[in-house]
Amino acid sequence: MKPLNVAWSMLIAFFVFVALLPGIKTTSVWAAQEAVTPPPPQKGWTLVASVPLPGHTTRFDYQSFDPVSGRLYIAHLGDSHLVVFNTKTNRVIADLPGFPHVHGVLYVPRLNRVYATVSSLSKRKNGQLMVLDTKSLRVVGTFETGIHPDGLDFEPKTGRLFVSNEWGKDVSVFDTTNNKMLERIPLHGEVGNTRIDSMEHRIYSTVQTRNLLVRIDPFSLQVDRKYRLPCRHPHGLWVNSSDRVAYIACEKDARLLVVDLSSGRTLARYPTGKKPDVLSFDPTRKMLYVAAESGEVSVYKQSGKLLTPLSTDFLWKNAHTIFADPGTHRLYLPLQNMGGVPGVKVFLYDFPS
Repeated sequence: MKPLNVAWSMLIAFFVFVALLPGIKTTSVWAAQEAVTPPPPQKGWTLVASVPLPGHTTRFDYQSFDPVSGRLYIAHLGDSHLVVFNTKTNRVIADLPGFPHVHGVLYVPRLNRVYATVSSLSKRKNGQLMVLDTKSLRVVGTFETGIHPDGLDFEPKTGRLFVSNEWGKDVSVFDTTNNKMLERIPLHGEVGNTRIDSMEHRIYSTVQTRNLLVRIDPFSLQVDRKYRLPCRHPHGLWVNSSDRVAYIACEKDARLLVVDLSSGRTLARYPTGKKPDVLSFDPTRKMLYVAAESGEVSVYKQSGKLLTPLSTDFLWKNAHTIFADPGTHRLYLPLQNMGGVPGVKVFLYDFPS
């Protein structure tokens, strides 16, 4: 190529670059804004409050509520902190460190204790159950569980706590009266969530790699019934004791099952957001909320043993954990990135007529 042609080519390329530069800048700014701009308001959803939380923009997990004090205990998994949030004032009471990769959290009123499951994120090392005194907000005990403990629930008649050891493929049993671990119940597959049937005094756990729901006798600590589930990877679980049904979220199907606990039959299947995770039920309004990893929240209205799907809406990226306050009917969604900081969004939901 001749020198003159080379010069002209370079000059033309320079002007083209200058002409495109504003567009390139605009695209970059737009992409940055897209990551932090909230989605458009969804019909039926009212944003009540948007409260920043301390810490880094990392993953949250389960929540547990004290209706008397209004305290909401939130597992900030990615920061290894337990956040104590006052729902009456929408303020953080405490941001407690020292909860490694905290997953499950459970407030037990009669014991004035919060129990939290923490993990080493190893498939070989056992996790722990940490015990927090709610008055002093100090850890008063730490006990070894199985590998990667996750969900947990308390059975009041026996005073025993049951912990899902997801990768350990078993359920740990903790005696809250004597503060000691009793044994592990093998379920031979990855354990999802564990919930108590308060009326029949039975424990239910999802076995996600075997597509099962199992029932455990809290006295004998034996599995006494298994339910085959028509779904893949059942993880999330809510037991509606008064109506004798279980609601089960299937991660790989994006489906919600309603299972009759008496007959073992699956009564219905409903669509959810992609990779459903945490379930929360408002017994006063008879509303079930299912939060998904996709950021979508599905809402259902209970009618007898069945549900009526009301809506599935995208609320925020990573909005996979939800809590419904049965007193105020407010919905709490901890979010790892709320405009560059972690936070909690508080919503009210009214299905549009």
